[in-house]
Amino acid sequence: MHILEADGIQLDFGERRILSGIYLKAETGTITGLLGRNGSGKSSLMQAIYGTLPCEKSVRINQCSYPAAYSRPALLRYLPQFHFIPAALTLQKVFRDYALDFDSFEYWFPELAPAYKSPVGQLSGGGRRLVELYTLIKADTRFVLLDEPFTHISPVQVERIRELLLAEKTGKGFVITDHLYQQVLDISDRLYVLAHGRTKLVPDQAELEALGYIKA
Repeated sequence: MHILEADGIQLDFGERRILSGIYLKAETGTITGLLGRNGSGKSSLMQAIYGTLPCEKSVRINQCSYPAAYSRPALLRYLPQFHFIPAALTLQKVFRDYALDFDSFEYWFPELAPAYKSPVGQLSGGGRRLVELYTLIKADTRFVLLDEPFTHISPVQVERIRELLLAEKTGKGFVITDHLYQQVLDISDRLYVLAHGRTKLVPDQAELEALGYIKA
């Protein structure tokens, strides 16, 4: 088992402190959910862990410090909210570059099989998001940070992604945040809430109800 930990994070935008009392732990074989209201700093926290948002922090994998984890893709990868695969690349080249089997992708998402030799930029926004999400879920890495993975994809595809995450977590650890909080709740083994710049480990649904995130 491998362990990712982040703490000691302090992030300020101007005179406003966005993150301060942070502790987050993820393990291979598990899915860690991160909930929080809009503007609470969830994306900033993920970028801080990944190393693309400079701030005071401590990010460790197996107790070794990685302040610029983005430079170690075999350890950690990150799905941002924006498209990161160049629009001109064909799906064929994307899957070759990531050393992934397109037949497996076709099994999960047969509706995208005809686009195999087409540029990614010709896909719908949801299709393009799905390709990027799939490449990171299946990537050869220990941990993956997923920022709004269910956004812009259909309910049927969301369900397939959930199944894929549950299958793939046996070999890696995932940290997921999404405004579709029920999807996060349903698949998370550990759950944090981010509020007022601080993370709080939530042991059960009753505490989420007490915090006002879901109705009793």
